[in-house]
Amino acid sequence: MALREVLQFPDPRLKRVSEPVEKIDDAIRELASDMLEVMYDEPGIGLAAPQVGEQIRLIVLDTDWTEEGAEPNPLVLVNPEILERDGTIAWTEGCLSVPDFQAEVERSHRVRVRGLDLDGNEWSEEAEELRAVCFQHEIDHLDGVLFIDRISRLKRSMYVKKRKKALKLEGEDDEKQRPSKLGTSL
Repeated sequence: MALREVLQFPDPRLKRVSEPVEKIDDAIRELASDMLEVMYDEPGIGLAAPQVGEQIRLIVLDTDWTEEGAEPNPLVLVNPEILERDGTIAWTEGCLSVPDFQAEVERSHRVRVRGLDLDGNEWSEEAEELRAVCFQHEIDHLDGVLFIDRISRLKRSMYVKKRKKALKLEGEDDEKQRPSKLGTSL
């Protein structure tokens, strides 16, 4: 089976608020498996269902994994929510849905998160630093918020301008590769 495509800014589906998962079934488990496969392939340390075009409250993450050989230690959370936040930390973030850009984002240093595992059991954790940042970043996706929505307007507008230019150039390259209506192009 082919990997699911990661939606990229400015796809409007990334700005939608996701619906809660009503029932954890085989389709949800399969989606979670697909998401983990995409996350490790990209590579990334987190992925939210909206990033693969599914508007439900499901995230996967693995803040222990590295490409250099650390064993995968994935976490799948259904209907995650942040119950408590404490402190402040600035972290340089990137995102699979926001290509070719990283920026420092201010987040809570510590969070307490609750959700369900794939068996429907309640799960919770207190997380700090990178793991806390990752939970906040992925749960933001479920609310239609990208990390670039949390940076200065100037930095965001510079990225948007750069991204539009890249997409325009990409579109022009696609046009050059298409055959003309009269037959082959020279």
